[in-house]
Amino acid sequence: MARSSTQAQGGSGVLRLEVQITAPDLRPFLSGNVLPGVWSFAAEAPGPHVAVVALVHGNEIAGAMVLDRWLRAGLRPVRGRLSLVFANIDAFARFDPADPTASRFLDEDMNRLWDEETLESGRRSAELRRARVLRPFFDGVDILLDLHSMLWPSDPLMLVGRSARAAELALGLGVPPLIVSDEGHASGRRLIDYAPLSQRPAILVEAGAHWEAATVATMEATSAALLRASGVVAPEDPVLAPVPTERAKPRLAQVTRTICARTPGFAFVQAFRGGDVVKRRNTLIALDGELEIRSPHDDCLLVMPSLRTMPGQTAVRLARFVG
Repeated sequence: MARSSTQAQGGSGVLRLEVQITAPDLRPFLSGNVLPGVWSFAAEAPGPHVAVVALVHGNEIAGAMVLDRWLRAGLRPVRGRLSLVFANIDAFARFDPADPTASRFLDEDMNRLWDEETLESGRRSAELRRARVLRPFFDGVDILLDLHSMLWPSDPLMLVGRSARAAELALGLGVPPLIVSDEGHASGRRLIDYAPLSQRPAILVEAGAHWEAATVATMEATSAALLRASGVVAPEDPVLAPVPTERAKPRLAQVTRTICARTPGFAFVQAFRGGDVVKRRNTLIALDGELEIRSPHDDCLLVMPSLRTMPGQTAVRLARFVG
């Protein structure tokens, strides 16, 4: 097991980044069988086209470990089509456990590009080139799961955009049990917000800290639950992670306010973690220059607070439980 660490400065001090997992050797799978980095397998029996996506961010290697294991084990669908996608393979090629945050992307965040205006524009970047290659493939996907991990401390969760179908599916999976409905980011649309996918069940799982074994296990559990629920893979397939014996009751929260940093001095008033609930309305949460950020309602859920935020970036989403 690889162990390497570095440090990142955040609003609560220094965060130690320890890489406790080993990036998989994806060289046997980079060519794909339909597109570079994309493997797709069809069964004789009809069914939905389910895609599981890893490496939209090149340094989020936990998802790549799941897909690598499945490909080596020969996982195949019994109905419909199963596709396994390594998205930003060029950024992943630069992953260095000694500097694990540097390979998130090459030129720009691949998970902020998924609107037609951007995809069809004259802009150029490594990530846009790759997104344009993948776009026709994603047009044909019926159900999508996008595997992500997190830099800052947070409970695992599933993000479903504003899709009622995605929220219903996520609640049925229940792994992890926190489901968040949101509008995405002001800085650009995520893959799950891409127009054709937003009309279908598309889920983004934030499975835990970037480089921990528990995050890989959460991703496997979520992915296995999806494949079983869709019927694409046989429920008893030994390649899939076992069904958890105990699960918390899933809850849905709806984002009521997205806070984007306005100044370089944005800072939380204490070391919050994602999943914390601020009990009382009008409680001070953060300062953005002279602007006070306060909870807009009682029982305010903090969704993925970022302890180091540049102006224009999402600092935190504030949500209310609705189920």
